[in-house]
Amino acid sequence: MHLPDLRVRLRAPRTALLHRRPDTGRSPWRALRHPAMRWWTGANAVSSTGTWMQMTVQNLLVLQITGSPAATGLSLAVQAAPGLLLGLAGGAVVDRWPRKVVVATSQTVLGVVGLTTAALVGLDLLTLPLLLALSALTGVVATIDGPATALLGNDLVPVDDVPSAIGIGSVVNSAGRLVGVALAGAALAVAGPAPAYLVNGCSFLMVAAVVPFLRLHRPAAAAPADAPAPGRAALQEDAGQEHPREENPAPTGGLRYFCGRPRLVALLVVTAVSAVLGRNYTLTLTVLVTGALAGSAQDFATVASVLAVGGIVGAFLAGRLRRPSVRLVTALAAAGAALQVAAGLSPTLLVLVVVVAPMAVLESLSDTAGATVLQTDPPPAMRGRVLGVWRSASTAWALAGPPLLGLLMEVVGPRATLVGGGLAVLAVVAAGALHQRRSAARRHARARELALAA
Repeated sequence: MHLPDLRVRLRAPRTALLHRRPDTGRSPWRALRHPAMRWWTGANAVSSTGTWMQMTVQNLLVLQITGSPAATGLSLAVQAAPGLLLGLAGGAVVDRWPRKVVVATSQTVLGVVGLTTAALVGLDLLTLPLLLALSALTGVVATIDGPATALLGNDLVPVDDVPSAIGIGSVVNSAGRLVGVALAGAALAVAGPAPAYLVNGCSFLMVAAVVPFLRLHRPAAAAPADAPAPGRAALQEDAGQEHPREENPAPTGGLRYFCGRPRLVALLVVTAVSAVLGRNYTLTLTVLVTGALAGSAQDFATVASVLAVGGIVGAFLAGRLRRPSVRLVTALAAAGAALQVAAGLSPTLLVLVVVVAPMAVLESLSDTAGATVLQTDPPPAMRGRVLGVWRSASTAWALAGPPLLGLLMEVVGPRATLVGGGLAVLAVVAAGALHQRRSAARRHARARELALAA
C-alpha cells in the first residue's frame, strides 16, 4: 500500500465524523428541516402574538363600551357558540375545498374583521351590537379556520414529523402569549385597544400572503406493510397536490365515521373527562392557592408561571414523539390525574409548585399526542370533518367545565374537587382498560372457535 493511500484511509473516518449530518429522527425541531414549515412557523409566530394581543384587550374593550361584566361574558359566548353549533359544517368545508384556498380565505376574512374593529375603535364608532356581530363572524370563520390551519401545517411535513410540527406550534403559541400580553399592555398604556386589533388584523393578512407559496410534502416512498394505520393513511397522500376529496362530503359523515372508530371515541371520552374535571387549573388552582393554602395573588402568579414553563417543556418533549397512540394519551392522562390528586392534597405552596410542574409537562405531552392521533388516524378526505366533530365536542366541554367546577368548589371545596376529579379520570381510564381487555378476549375466543371449526 502506498503511503498516500494509507493517509487517505486514516483520514476517512475522521472526515466522515466531521461531515456526518446530525440524527434528527427524534429532535423536537425536526419539522423545521422542511422550508415550508419554517415559513409557516414564522407566520404563525406573528399571528399568535397578534391573537393574544387582541384577546388581552377584548374583555377590557367590552367593559369600556358597556360597563357590564355580563356583556363581557355575552361577547365571549357569542364568539364560542359557532364552534358548538357549526363544527360539523366547518369540517365539511375543509374537506370539500383545497386546503390552501380555505386557509388563505379564512385568514383574509379574519384579517378584515380585525382591521374593521380597529377602525371602529379608533373612530369611536364601535357599539355593543357591532362588536357582538363581529365576534359572531369571527366564531363562524374560526370553525373553518381552526381545522384547516391545523391540517395544512401537517401537510407540510411527513407523518413521522407531525408530532414535531404540533409541538413547535405549542411552543410558538406559548411564546406568542408571553409577547402578545406584554405588547398589549404597552399598547393599552399608550394608545388604547385599537393597536391590538390593528396588529392582529395585519398578522392574519400576513399568514394569508404566505400560504400560496407553501409547498406540500411529497413522501419519498410508500409506508411499509406493517406500518400503523395512522401512518399508512398519511403516507399515502400525494402531498405535492391537494388531498383527494369526496365530491359531496356531508357534515354528518364525519360524525358517523367518528362514532365508528372506537379509538377516536376512547380519545374523546378520556379527553372530555380530563378537561371538565381536571385541566381547568387556572380556576381550581386559583381557589386552592388563595383559599385553602392562604396564598396571595403573587403566589398564584408563581404557580401560573410554573404551569407555563411546564407547558413549554412538555411541548419540546412531545416533539420527540413519532407516532403516538391512544394508549399513550390514556397513560399520560392517568399520570396527570394522579398528580392532580397529589395537588389537591398538597399541604403547602412549595409542595404544590413541585407537583404542578410535572402536571403541566404531562398535559402538554398528552395534548400533542392526542392531536397527532386525531389528525393522522382518519383518511385525508375525512380529517376536516373529524376535526369538526372534535371542535363541537371540545367547545361543549369548554363551556360546561368552568361552571361545573365552580359549583363543585362551592359545595365541597377546592381540595375535594381536585382529588375527586383526579380519581374520576383514573376510574374512566381503568374502566376503558378493562373494556379493551374483555373485548380482546372475546375476539381471541371467537377466532379460536372459527379456527377449530375450520
